[in-house]
Formats: sequence, C-alpha cells, structure tokens
Amino acid sequence: MVKHTLQWDADPPWSAFFRVRNCRLPVSLPGKTVIQLGTIRHGEKGETELNDHGKRSVRRRTFAAFLAVLFAVYALGAVPAVLAEESTVVSGTTFQLSESVDAAILIDFETGQVLYERNADEPRPPASMTKLMTEYIVLSLISEGKLNWSDVVSVSKEAASTPPDGSQIYLAEGDKHTVEELYIAMAVGSANDATIALASHIAGSEAAFVDMMNDKARELGLSSARFTGSTGLQEDTVISARDLSKLARIILQEHGDTFLKYSSITQYKFRERDKDPMINYNWMLEGNKDVPNFRQYVYEGVDGMKTGYISAAGYCFTGTAKRGDMRLISVVMGTDSMGERFLETAKLFDYGFNNFEMKTVVPPKSVVESAETVKIKKGVKTEVPVVTDADVTFLVRKGVEPQIEVANLEVLPPEELVAPIPAGTKVGTVTYVYTEGGYKLEKTVNLITAEEAKKGSWWRLLLRGIGEFFRNLFKGIIG
Repeated sequence: MVKHTLQWDADPPWSAFFRVRNCRLPVSLPGKTVIQLGTIRHGEKGETELNDHGKRSVRRRTFAAFLAVLFAVYALGAVPAVLAEESTVVSGTTFQLSESVDAAILIDFETGQVLYERNADEPRPPASMTKLMTEYIVLSLISEGKLNWSDVVSVSKEAASTPPDGSQIYLAEGDKHTVEELYIAMAVGSANDATIALASHIAGSEAAFVDMMNDKARELGLSSARFTGSTGLQEDTVISARDLSKLARIILQEHGDTFLKYSSITQYKFRERDKDPMINYNWMLEGNKDVPNFRQYVYEGVDGMKTGYISAAGYCFTGTAKRGDMRLISVVMGTDSMGERFLETAKLFDYGFNNFEMKTVVPPKSVVESAETVKIKKGVKTEVPVVTDADVTFLVRKGVEPQIEVANLEVLPPEELVAPIPAGTKVGTVTYVYTEGGYKLEKTVNLITAEEAKKGSWWRLLLRGIGEFFRNLFKGIIG
C-alpha cells in the first residue's frame, strides 16, 4: 500500500469528497489538513509490490489526483480565499473577523499605516464613540488655556433633560460640578447628561457645540463625519471607521498622556453619596484583570478608548493597546453583543502584534549615499561630512527585510553654509520611502554636520581665491 499526502495551509470553511479513478480522496478544503490521495491497489487481494509499470501507474494516478484536487479547489473558490475581500493572510492562515462586524480598521499609531480594514470608508452611526470628538475639543481648549479642569459648571436645563434611556449620572438643573468631574463621567461612564453639560458650558448650547464639532472635523480632514449631537444618541450622526481611527490617532498625538490618564480609569464614584461607582464600559482595560466578569476580555496593553451602542449602530469600540514600542489603534463597528466587540478587537490586536514589528532601517549618524559631504564657504576645508541626525524606523512584517530608497534629498547651498560651523548643525533633509503591500510610508530626517567646520585663515582663503581665479580663467580660455 502506497499513501501519498498533500499539505494544504488555510482554515477549512467547508469539506468535500472526491474520487479519482481508483483513488479515494477525503478532502477538507482549504483547511490546514492532510489530503490523503488514497491507497492504490493492484489485484483483488491486499497490497502488492509495484513493478516499473505499476510505479508509473502510481505516478500517473497520483498526478491525476493532484490535478483533480487543484481543479476542485479552483472551481469551488478555495484558491482565492486567501486573497478574498476583507481577509488577510497571516503565516499561511486566513485571518478574518466575524461576519457580524460591519466595519473595522487597524492602524499603527506611530506611522498611521493601515494593517487591516473592512468597509472602512462607509459612514456609519458611531453611537457613543461620538464622544471622542467631544473629548478632543475639551482637551484642546484646556491645552490652549481657554478652559480649566477646575472650572465649575452649572448644569443647564438642556443637560438635565437628557432622555433617561441612555447612560447618565442623573444631573439636576443647577447642579455644580467641575469640568474634570464631568469629563470623567463622560470618558468612563459615557454619561450623556455630563457630555451635554460640558457642551452647553463651552458653547452656550449643545447645538452650538455641534457646530464646533463639525468645524473641527473639517479642519482635521475627517470628510465622512457629520455630527448632529455631542453624545452619539442621534442615528443621523455618521462617521467612517477610517476617520474614527484618524481622530483617535490625533487625540493620542496631541493629548495622549492626559487622555489615557482618564480613559484607563476602570471605575469612578461621581458623588460620595452614590451607592456604587460607575464602571468603565471598556472591559478590555488591563486594570480589569482581577475582575471576574471582565477577565475574559482583558487584553495586555489596552488603556483606551471609547465604546458605543445604539440600535442603529450595533455594538462598537475604538480601542488602543501598547506593547513595547508598538501602539495600535482599532475600530470595530456593528457587532451583535457587548462582548463580541471586544473579542473582535482582540483578533485585530493579535494580528498586529504577532505579525508586525518596528524595525530601524537606517540608524542615526548614517552617511547618505551621494550626500556624504556638503560644500561650505570660508572653511579650512571646502567640504564638511554630513550624517543623519536620527534613526529611520518603519513598521514591517516580521521576518521581512524592508527595501527602502531615498525619495528626496535637500541640502543648503554653499552661500548659506559659511564657516565656522559647529558639529551637529542642520544642513539639509533626506526623505526615505518604504513601500509594502501598496501602502507607501515616508520619513524625513535632518542632515547634520558630522564634525566642526573651522574657519580658514586669511592667508589660506587668499591663496584659495587666487587659485580659483586662475582655474576659472583657464576654463574660460579653453572653453
């Protein structure tokens, strides 16, 4: 009995059974399973030793079986499965989110590089993830000195009248709370009344604050965003997953430490008299690792950002996690349950952290080919060596040696580089480009002088000037 096997690397969504002449093929396609090409029997009884003719027959039948498998795979659409829409190939397997996820995206915080996306450009209701824009405006006003954490907010009638069917802390008209207290209630407990109280305090009314939100969206280039409220309760508020990830990245770039300080709070008692504290709806927070009900969702490195739910949006989550020198940002929209949004987010984070790494492709103090030196004036030497001032790092697939090239090189003219010039002086820039999977990344670093360029003596400069005069004269004569 001779057995032949074929290894197939992918996840098995379906099974089939094939027969090729005398070969029986139990096949699970395209799963990572062994495809047994069968037992080839000669004669009626048992197994026989193969002569040359028999060996050729085995080879013919094995080849026929192999072709049949390939044909079946092609006909049933298994080959394109690893290249199918909304799937990503990872180490021989197909990574794919649940079908219940309406839209999703995973990006690298440092570079903005998109690692995964599904329906990322379709505007959808974000539910309470809308509050990310509200939080951003509050944080921006505080950083500009136009608002203070300690400012006292008198709760407006508008805020006190918030419909009771959403998250809230049951504010009464005229209640007095600080900006910080209301911000925590918004960031941790997703309190709609606290959100409107802040909006009214800042702009005079929620409607006026919504205008600020839309103006800010246009300023930030969030073309899909259309805000009709500060809380996300409104079904006609829409934004795409891609623009949500952009907004999240901007928040972390401009206000990262402050934002994460509050978004990582697992629970908060708003009033001393409150029986129970409000619980952060982000169950993935690392701070929940000892909470039995949330332990299954906790993910190492998660410290933000915002959940959301209304019936029109489904369950949504914009999350961020940091491990080592990598921080990822994810958006998941439209799952069927509270827990599922976190499980799907975990898939995204696993994919990113397991398959990508930050790699330094150009170390600091590197010499750039074709720009080893720059010309200067009035120096002991006419040129000074230059190097890069910082490293060039890109997010790349693990095991892949990135191919980079110089996309742009700019240096100051000699007229602007007059000795003496200290070591470390900026004299230009160099831009490196890295292309992977159709995604183009660029990073620009400065070119600096590698050593001091001392000023030449008057005698040296005189002789150099005379020499240049005669060289130019000679060139003019023979030219």
